[in-house]
Formats: sequence, structure tokens, C-alpha cells
Amino acid sequence: MTAPEHAPAVTLAEAPLAGPGALLAAVEVRKAFGATTALAGASLRVDAGEVVALMGPSGSGKSTLLHCLAGIVRPDAGEVHYGPHRLSALSESARSALRRGDFGFVFQFGQLVPELTCAENVALPLRLAGVGRRDARARALAALGRLGVEDVAAKRPGEVSGGQGQRVAVARALVTEPKVVFADEPTGALDSLNGEQVMRLLTEAARETSAAVVLVTHESRVAAYSDREVVLRDGRTTDAAS
Repeated sequence: MTAPEHAPAVTLAEAPLAGPGALLAAVEVRKAFGATTALAGASLRVDAGEVVALMGPSGSGKSTLLHCLAGIVRPDAGEVHYGPHRLSALSESARSALRRGDFGFVFQFGQLVPELTCAENVALPLRLAGVGRRDARARALAALGRLGVEDVAAKRPGEVSGGQGQRVAVARALVTEPKVVFADEPTGALDSLNGEQVMRLLTEAARETSAAVVLVTHESRVAAYSDREVVLRDGRTTDAAS
């Protein structure tokens, strides 16, 4: 059951324990936008360090489920747990704190800030978390190096290729050493070669830090980088192995 409408939002420290188990879990999550049902009882478990691909046709609810898992969208029913926290019970500021520190995000078109250099883009989550400028820059340059794009540090996003820009976006997602990386069609705007490189680097870098990855894709070649595939159809989840 979801928290009652009148229940006050709580902080991370006050959220009730979900018990031992998965790092991230959705339980019978339902979400509608007006008369359109996006999720009709979707459930998912993601363990620490696991790469899970959410697959399905357009409109099946993949991105909506990802947004519910990340605490961006509140489900209408069902629950989402992150470790000991029940996300629907957290205040907006507490969920924002999770997204700044524990969660990293990679989007289809990178969504880099065009006015900032690539290094400044990668350092941005650290600066928002209160890290000093010098330390944030050093960590950003190290992250760019791990993704093989240290040479674009001083360039702006409009001055680099699509593949380079997406690797910068991956570096930004990983620079805070998140527990979970949410990747929504991260190779959708790339050709097959650049897409393969981005997925290899994303999964390798995530595994080095034991970060879980929740990957939304409709491409089997991208899903092949995951440990497990979960298929969404009509707002419901089915394990691809079942």
C-alpha cells in the first residue's frame, strides 16, 4: 500500500525500514497520466552491482518505471524501496538529496549544459553537493580519464562528437560514486560503434565501483551488456528468462 495522502513527508533518517534484501525494489507499482495507464502493477528487484535492462516497445512504461525508481515520479499505488528507505514517504528535499548523491543519470541526448566546459559539466554534481572547486575539478578530470575523454575537458559540448559527449555524460553520472545509475536509452542518439563503446565503458566503470545500473533500452545489442533483462508490456513486468 502507498502512504496515505495525509501522511507527512519524512527525512531520510526518519523513513521506515524496508527490511533486508534488494538495493532497489519496485512492488506492484501503478501510475497513470490522466486516462492513460503507464504502469499497471510493475515489480522489479535490483541488487547492488547488478546491471538490469528494462526492455519493451515504445509506450510500455519503461521510462515511467525508471522515473518511479529514481524518486522523480510518485507512483499512484505500490511502493518503491531504496535500501532501508520507502521513497514515497520521503520529502521532496530528501529525494533530491538521493538524486544528487546516491543516484547518477545518463540520458539519451546527454543533457550537458552547453555553456560549461566538459570538465565543468562533470564537476557540476560535486559542486552542487558542496565539494570545493579544486577538488571537484580534480575528480572530474579523473572521471573523464576513466572514460577515455580527458582530451575534451576544456571543450564545450557543442565542440565534441556525439560519442564523446555521451562519454562525458557517463563520467558526470559516475563522478559522485553513486550506488545506482539510471540510464534512459543512453545509446539512442549514437551509431552502433559509439553505442557499443559507451555501453562497455558505462558497465565497466559501474562494476568497478559496485554501482547498480538500471538501463532502459529497446535494443537487444544494448541489453546484452546487462546481467538480466526485464520486459515491460502494457505496464507490467516479466523477467526475460521466465
